Amino acid sequence: MKNNLNGNDYFIRVVVKVGQKKEKVFHKDDCILIELQEEAVRGEANKRIFQILSFIFKGKRIELVKGFKSKNKIFKIYEKKH
Repeated sequence: MKNNLNGNDYFIRVVVKVGQKKEKVFHKDDCILIELQEEAVRGEANKRIFQILSFIFKGKRIELVKGFKSKNKIFKIYEKKH
């Protein structure tokens, strides 16, 4: 799941399912699976994903680098907030 970059920054892969009855977050293989109640409309799902990842990776800056309109996303996690 982690690919080390400069220092301790790394990438994570996130797979998202939208429109689910319950919100769930779990780790499977090399990615984080997130099931959301929100639909993928007007960026609502992406906003919720950022909220969830911010809770998981407290104190770190998070950047969506790939998959803005896809269920498969790549996030960069910075060890320190810049």
